[in-house]
Amino acid sequence: MNAPVLEIRGLDVDYGLGDEAVHAVRDVHLTLHRGEVLGLAGESGSGKSTLAYGLTRLLPPPGVIRGGEVIYHPDDGEPYDVLKLTPRQLRGFRWAETSIVFQGAMNSLNPVHKVSTQLIDVIKAHEPKSTRVSRLARARELLTLVGISADRLESYPHQLSGGMRQRVMIAMALALEPRVVIMDEPTTALDVVMQRQILGQLVELRERLGFSVLFITHDLSLLVEFSDRIAIMYGGRIVEQAPAAQLYKDSLHPYSDGLLHSFPALRGPRRELTGIPGSPPDQRAMPTGCSFHPRCPRAFEPCAERVPVLGTPTGRGDPTRTVACWLHPAPEPVA
Repeated sequence: MNAPVLEIRGLDVDYGLGDEAVHAVRDVHLTLHRGEVLGLAGESGSGKSTLAYGLTRLLPPPGVIRGGEVIYHPDDGEPYDVLKLTPRQLRGFRWAETSIVFQGAMNSLNPVHKVSTQLIDVIKAHEPKSTRVSRLARARELLTLVGISADRLESYPHQLSGGMRQRVMIAMALALEPRVVIMDEPTTALDVVMQRQILGQLVELRERLGFSVLFITHDLSLLVEFSDRIAIMYGGRIVEQAPAAQLYKDSLHPYSDGLLHSFPALRGPRRELTGIPGSPPDQRAMPTGCSFHPRCPRAFEPCAERVPVLGTPTGRGDPTRTVACWLHPAPEPVA
């Protein structure tokens, strides 16, 4: 496995303060490696987007980062904590080192400005010494890179299809050649054919340009196809991590298994879709012990009493597999 480019260590994110605070992200540990596509899956409300906005410090009020570290490993120089950057340093970090593709392309693009204006503004803000001619040439290059004709630079967002708008957002995210691209459910509003086209193109760009991707979605079937590794999130915590193929063939956490049986099999014989009974937990009143135990068909005595540790299960020597489940307990951390 390649060296890490981004390490999330014990990240906690709340909405609100004091006793009324909602703990949306709880003690998350996650590592993104160089050149990797890391998928992050879970139901709506599991904390996926909050995690993305927390690590990039884009949390809207009343979001608060309560603790943890986000360690970025640059090509040159020593690693540093993104959460400790000054506003000026943070402005230089965003887009140049880490960029984000938001969920709704139509809402992310300014409807009263042409595509050219929005692409050029990104380049101008970070490269003020560049000329207008060079910026325009770069904008044309970016559109061509994502499969859009350069003459579309003079179009407004409403003149583009949903797939083209999403490609423009990807082009904007790649404008400064960042090393990490975070994609927050970028294909949710698109049809299945367009989803596959955009994700296939994203994988091709990743292989060509060498950036790393944190891909966030509730659609686990997409991640199985396009990710190198998958992390499953539930109730604000990571409950399982594994290589994509391994998770698909042999998921350990009952929640992961429920997600996998909520969509048709990609290949092989048809199987019955079972889904997951119940609803995601209320973040204001989380269950005791494992937060999934009220919905879990395999829950037993310790599940309602103690929170399982995320780690490599006892008896399995593969460090790439971690799970937080009492069915596959990990060794307790040494105090």
